[in-house]
Amino acid sequence: MSQTQVTITPLDGIPRVEPGDDLAALLIAALERKGEALRSRDILVVTSKIVSKAEGRYLDLATLEPSERARELAQITGKNLRLVEAILSEATEVLRAKPNVLIVATRHGLVLANAGIDQSNLGAEDHGRRVLLLPEAPDESAQRLKQRLDLQFGPDIGVIVSDSAGRAWRLGTVGLAIGAAGVPSLWDRRGERDLSGRPLEVTEVGFADAVAAAAVLIMGEAAEGTPAALVRGLDWSAAVRPALALVRPKREDLFR
Repeated sequence: MSQTQVTITPLDGIPRVEPGDDLAALLIAALERKGEALRSRDILVVTSKIVSKAEGRYLDLATLEPSERARELAQITGKNLRLVEAILSEATEVLRAKPNVLIVATRHGLVLANAGIDQSNLGAEDHGRRVLLLPEAPDESAQRLKQRLDLQFGPDIGVIVSDSAGRAWRLGTVGLAIGAAGVPSLWDRRGERDLSGRPLEVTEVGFADAVAAAAVLIMGEAAEGTPAALVRGLDWSAAVRPALALVRPKREDLFR
């Protein structure tokens, strides 16, 4: 996948993003402060949080009227009643409900705790009043950013919208791609030869998830305040596919 040394450069100094902000312009300014001009096959990884903020994906919990289902799940999980209603508004299916745990399938096809709804690192004035939802259409968000960045710098680049999630059978969260443009999010390598010359039969690489996981290690997930990173040095021969290609069809999902 890589022909040269791979580097990951954090783009710090991005100001607090507000609804309606021109996120592409903020990313361009951050790149210019670093003295970076994007090259072909560069990948810009951007956290879903700043994408959601720019898109105004806030939800005021006080505006919600909890349903009976929300009351039932709040009783099981011990979570805030209106937060549970917000989670249900973003979900298509509840998969697990236990004390302090509510895992759902979202409208995006993702399986996430709390539907990916975020309460961390919001303004201090929120005090739990508002929550931040995932972007409405992360692949489209990534495509819009790519178009602006391609226009600014000239080359054909990749953009990944990242989020963090746990995984079945494993402890800890990792970065994953919930939106992507200009990259082969899922790289089907079946039919290629292994080191012994045997054809690969089942190998599909979660390329965008792997890139997002590496970038999130550099950006941080707490108070580091670095919501974007430039990944350089990767190459690929596969066709471009959106992050939606990474969603396992329900009929193949052994956990449902």
